[in-house]
Amino acid sequence: MAIIKTLLGKKPVFGDNCFLAENAVVIGDTVLGNNCSVWFGAVLRGDVNSIRIGNSVNIQDNAVIHGTFEKSATHIGNNVSIAHGAIVHGCTIHDHVLIGMNAVVLDDAVIQSNSIVAAGSVVTKGTVIESGSVYAGSPAKKIKEISTELIEIEINRIANNYHTYSGWYKA
Repeated sequence: MAIIKTLLGKKPVFGDNCFLAENAVVIGDTVLGNNCSVWFGAVLRGDVNSIRIGNSVNIQDNAVIHGTFEKSATHIGNNVSIAHGAIVHGCTIHDHVLIGMNAVVLDDAVIQSNSIVAAGSVVTKGTVIESGSVYAGSPAKKIKEISTELIEIEINRIANNYHTYSGWYKA
């Protein structure tokens, strides 16, 4: 069973049909929408600031979601994939976004809708990722516009697949 910890009087809240892996950790002021999945080793630490997560979000193995004390909360929209080992810290991620494996998104960054942050990228403090773009590198820079096809075959496919995968574990 996942570690779900109330802290400072704040208890995590989960929408309908969420999957939490046995060693996922969800702490404090953290709210997840419907159809979310939090995978093995992932940590959502709503201790120093709030974490708000929309519907159909998957937070993959060993990802960390956190914020900065009294400064930067974390907001994640709908249909978002946070890939293996990513760090999402005190930022805002809009709808239909893919954060790649081992990517880092730092405080006060804004990832606009229909965007991809490539694996291993570092999105520095306060950066705004334009809607419909792919960013890569360290620091992350725009490398191309995203096509409708790429939205379907990457962003939506991965989000849909993780919803399917979570069903395997609930059975």
